[in-house]
Amino acid sequence: MKKIAVVGTGYVGLVTGTCFAETGNQVICVDIDENKVERMRKGEVPIYEPHLDVVFERNINANRISFTTNLKEAVDFAEIVFLALPTPPGEDGSADLSYVLDVADKLGQIMTEYKVVVDKSTVPVGTAEKVEAAISKHATVDFAVVSNPEFLREGFAVDDFLNPDRVVVGTSDDRAAKIMTELYKPFIRDGHPLIIMDEKSAELTKYAANSFLATKITFMNEIANFCERVGADVDKVREGIGSDSRIGHKFLYPGIGFGGSCFPKDVSALVKSGNEAGYSFEIIQSVLDVNERQKVALVDKVMNYYGDVSGMRFALWGLAFKPDTDDIREASALYMIEALTKAGAQVVAFDPEAMDNVKGVVGDKIDFVDSQYDALEGSDALLIATEWSAFRNPDFNRMKESLKEPIIFDGRNIYELEEMKNKGFHYSSIGRRTVSPFVKTES
Repeated sequence: MKKIAVVGTGYVGLVTGTCFAETGNQVICVDIDENKVERMRKGEVPIYEPHLDVVFERNINANRISFTTNLKEAVDFAEIVFLALPTPPGEDGSADLSYVLDVADKLGQIMTEYKVVVDKSTVPVGTAEKVEAAISKHATVDFAVVSNPEFLREGFAVDDFLNPDRVVVGTSDDRAAKIMTELYKPFIRDGHPLIIMDEKSAELTKYAANSFLATKITFMNEIANFCERVGADVDKVREGIGSDSRIGHKFLYPGIGFGGSCFPKDVSALVKSGNEAGYSFEIIQSVLDVNERQKVALVDKVMNYYGDVSGMRFALWGLAFKPDTDDIREASALYMIEALTKAGAQVVAFDPEAMDNVKGVVGDKIDFVDSQYDALEGSDALLIATEWSAFRNPDFNRMKESLKEPIIFDGRNIYELEEMKNKGFHYSSIGRRTVSPFVKTES
């Protein structure tokens, strides 16, 4: 059993603290938001993540996890201090380390015995050195700074943490390496590796992994765009190349770009880090450029079909950047809303989890409804931006009755072409031919 402090109770911090408590450790989580801390003390989970609420409640009831606004209280308690703080992108794409370094400075002032300080936030190469320097300005005791990047998928974060593909620990301190190995023993019993490396390599591993996956997604989107030009079917292409064991099937699904808290931020930060080191990541910069265009690919299809959308009404299914989360950071739906409303169209949206978050961003620029079918009433067409399970097997007859015309623009390819053709829908998706009962076709 380890005594652990987790500084920051955002998405990464709360999952980290809860999952460490689940394996028998004593965890205290720190946040400066008094209201949030009080809500968590009462058992309220402040973020939406499947299964987190069950594990969270179990560990509160077992008194293995607690919450405070007092950093010194948490640091005095803990042997290991995790920094799970925001590293938002700056205007130039660089990661803002001010939150991390501010806490590091405070740690140096309050530590009274050896601590392992762990960077859990996604940070650029060289951050461990900066954290060490910030702590050292005031520290009078020994300590170690470790890089331990997270590899959590939103919607699967609890399972990813409890059953990791790998655990990466960056440290040059033998004592810290031993402590981190003991901490992660319950998570690697099924043969998943714990990989110990230097701090800089660990920091880069996270950026490299996310940038590679983002590149894979973007490559498939470019193939999908080309498929539309030449009459190929991206689903067949995806099946053909994914069967190659060197490529695999994952992250080959075309769509309207990647979003969320990780890929856009991490890819941009890696490009910026390269520039600072005098190296140009040309492929990765292209990934960012293509992804920016892909986010409005569905709107381009709408514009090509209608020409002028001023005064038209469009239903939008899905606002989160992916299903099973309420996260709207860099969500394609936000870009679509901006483009459609700027063109004079009205948007009426539904999402099972993310509507409150979008309301906080767009205000009354669009309308929100209580069900996916309410969004269709009187709308000229349906646009699909997120592949929620509830959207995969809808009542197509009800959809046809509610829409002015049976027209769907699908940014996630969730329906089969022949099915939509047989049901009499004009159906336009990504990287596949458009099927339509109408004479009119996209230009």
